[in-house]
Amino acid sequence: MSAFALAADVTAPSFERPVDLVHLARQTLGDRALEREVLSLFKVQTKVIIAQLHEIGDEKMRYDLAHTLKGSARAVGAWKVAEAAEACERASADKAAQWQEALADLAGRIETALAAIEDFIRN
Repeated sequence: MSAFALAADVTAPSFERPVDLVHLARQTLGDRALEREVLSLFKVQTKVIIAQLHEIGDEKMRYDLAHTLKGSARAVGAWKVAEAAEACERASADKAAQWQEALADLAGRIETALAAIEDFIRN
């Protein structure tokens, strides 16, 4: 493998990891303290939003909360959370079973991302 190909692999976005740290580093200009602060804020916001999504029955509010979470997840590189939040946007007006399925998927992806964020912040 050439040095160029290796460099491309290191800087390419990762859609497989819970949080794309390369994307996050670009967003924070490589400032590790800022990365930790942004991730800490994302953790708090995510916990609040997922709790609200479990409680709220209003379709418009569900959509707005899911949309907010999608944007925040994209900002930090939590691509799988963003994808699941987008699915919740689409399901916000659906019948209970479809909404609950989308919400359960989102909650699982959030749990995975938050565990990765905790690990990153500790180290």
